[in-house]
Amino acid sequence: MRTEDVLAAILTGLWRWDNATGIVELDAEAARLLGLPAEPTELTEGAVRSRFHPVDWNEIDGVVNLALAEGTLAESRLRVMDEGGRVIRTVRSRAKPTVDDSGLHLVGTLQEVAEPDPGRAARSPVTGDWRRSREAFLLDAGRALAEARSTAEVLRVAASLSMPGFSPDGLAVFGVAGDRLTIMGQHGYRPGDEDPFADMPLDTDYPAAEVVRTGRAIYLSTPEEYRKRFPATWPLARRFGRESWAFLPLVVAGRTMGAWLAAFTHRVGFSPDERSVLTTVARMLAQALARAGLAESERELSLGLQRTMLPVLGPAIPGMEVAARYVPTGGGLQVGGDWYDMIQLPGGRAAFVIGDVQGHDVRAAGLMGQLRIALRAYASEGHRPDAVLSRASRFLYGITEGGGGGSDADGARFATCLYLEVDPATGTLDIARAGHPDPAVLMADGTVLLRPTDGGLPLGIVPDTDYPTTRMTLEPGETLMVCTDGLLETGGHDMETGWLRVRKLLEEYDPHRESLEVLADSLVQAVHGPGSHHTTGPLADRREDDIAVLLLSRAGEPGGRAAPPRRVVLTIAQAEPERIAGARRQMRELLHDWADEDQRDSAVLMVSEMITNVLVHTDGDALLVAEARGEHGGRRLRVEVADASDELPHRRRPGEMASSGRGLVLMEMLAHAWGVDPRGEGKSIWFELYEGGTPAAG
Repeated sequence: MRTEDVLAAILTGLWRWDNATGIVELDAEAARLLGLPAEPTELTEGAVRSRFHPVDWNEIDGVVNLALAEGTLAESRLRVMDEGGRVIRTVRSRAKPTVDDSGLHLVGTLQEVAEPDPGRAARSPVTGDWRRSREAFLLDAGRALAEARSTAEVLRVAASLSMPGFSPDGLAVFGVAGDRLTIMGQHGYRPGDEDPFADMPLDTDYPAAEVVRTGRAIYLSTPEEYRKRFPATWPLARRFGRESWAFLPLVVAGRTMGAWLAAFTHRVGFSPDERSVLTTVARMLAQALARAGLAESERELSLGLQRTMLPVLGPAIPGMEVAARYVPTGGGLQVGGDWYDMIQLPGGRAAFVIGDVQGHDVRAAGLMGQLRIALRAYASEGHRPDAVLSRASRFLYGITEGGGGGSDADGARFATCLYLEVDPATGTLDIARAGHPDPAVLMADGTVLLRPTDGGLPLGIVPDTDYPTTRMTLEPGETLMVCTDGLLETGGHDMETGWLRVRKLLEEYDPHRESLEVLADSLVQAVHGPGSHHTTGPLADRREDDIAVLLLSRAGEPGGRAAPPRRVVLTIAQAEPERIAGARRQMRELLHDWADEDQRDSAVLMVSEMITNVLVHTDGDALLVAEARGEHGGRRLRVEVADASDELPHRRRPGEMASSGRGLVLMEMLAHAWGVDPRGEGKSIWFELYEGGTPAAG
């Protein structure tokens, strides 16, 4: 049995605190004892301290330091408090402090014990030098408030603060809304007690209102002093039974943004030292509230910008199913340079766009919005895909490098983009690509193939460039996926390993049982969700990128009863011999489930040899057409490589050291059938392989 199981059986929790990172790890039982869901979790020190009574928390440092000096265990009793400041249980902590090169570490246990006498710990005297305790308290309070990331968390930390020697038991934070005083949060009062103070005019005769008006603190040491200075509102304060009050302004950049109330059930003289502590806490509290408010405003602005700039997909396309996702993951903002779009065109056609503007900042988001509008305008004017991207590239160049000038940081930006037009009736796709990843197709039989398309430079690099158009057909039952590189590279992957991860997800998708929306969610969750850390790539320190993905599926079952053919069409230009490697990869993907691995290797070898011969012995480009037909186990593969040369290949007998001349010899040895067909212009060299060893019918 594991140690964790033994401890859980005796209701004992296990925790670990790292002083260097400020992170506290809790197992399920420790989390339950602290009033959290019973599951392992990690919290900041500030979040943990807010769960304990402030007086008990302030005693921990002394206990730990003593145990460290004596080499013993640090033992303490701590009261656990709920959201409303009520004690829900008392726990005993036993921990072993250790120190190494990275700092102080604590590993210990938590166990519920009988609660001490009410109020005993709250009235325990502070030992040691008071000023030293004050300095330690201020450092601790400053760190806890600095860690708070939201207004609610700041208020929760403020409620847990306990000044050394004169801890208040009633706290409230007042804000200003126009000419009204409001309560942002309170601690030590019952629900509803704040109602008379929740919406009060600033000219009211109330201490907090006067503090906001004047920017000066008010200290009231006795009820008599309160009643004498503020007779109008004294009846509202009298019912709480407090003896002393401190109202301090919350000032940021010379502006009073509210007030902080610290109320005491015992008399406090508010000596200069005590006032100094209260003033310092008020300043830190004001700064923490200002930071949290600014962060919340920025988050709201980012979300609003994202909702405005990212469109929803348009009306449904007959015979087509469409799904899209956008996830901002980089730069800390909720917007970035990635986008997708759907544009209605005349004649029932539609255009789809996906792209990525360089950068993850607000400027990238602004350029993305402008570029998206420009693309919609060019498409709506009736331009073909190549013309749309050419005009968009000129537009982006004009508003950055050509039109804006500026430094490298503020000047030129480029964007990758893929633009496609679809005819729903025929499934014809016309694709133009500007430095963007190629599309992938999930075929009706579950095979996933990358579809290489001709492309040009990213948009905005040069003012005038061409973007060739590739035409392909999306058959019934097939699904097209286009995405930004963030989907592939998020999680430390490169393009190759990222594609293998995405391909596996596409192959697991069942269109008969799941909608395209399910596939879109699974793609994003796998690379960006809670489980993505299980598939971290080799570039683990790579900066995360935004993610955009667009899915397009053609409805209907494949025609006929036979399995649909798989097809690869690829042009390898004389100037692009490096695309031979891509052709080999395409063949391996086409035959990924071929029964005979030796035949698959033979097909890849022959394709490589055929294309190389065209590039070496002719002046033209090579056109590869590969098609596999039939049922699994008895399929026929036919591969043709065509070129524009009329010269037919000759059989040669290469010597032992020869580096060429083996193409036809290989085909004669490895192919079931092969040949050379002259054409009107040029020729076609072909071979066939039969999966079962004999030609399949049809």
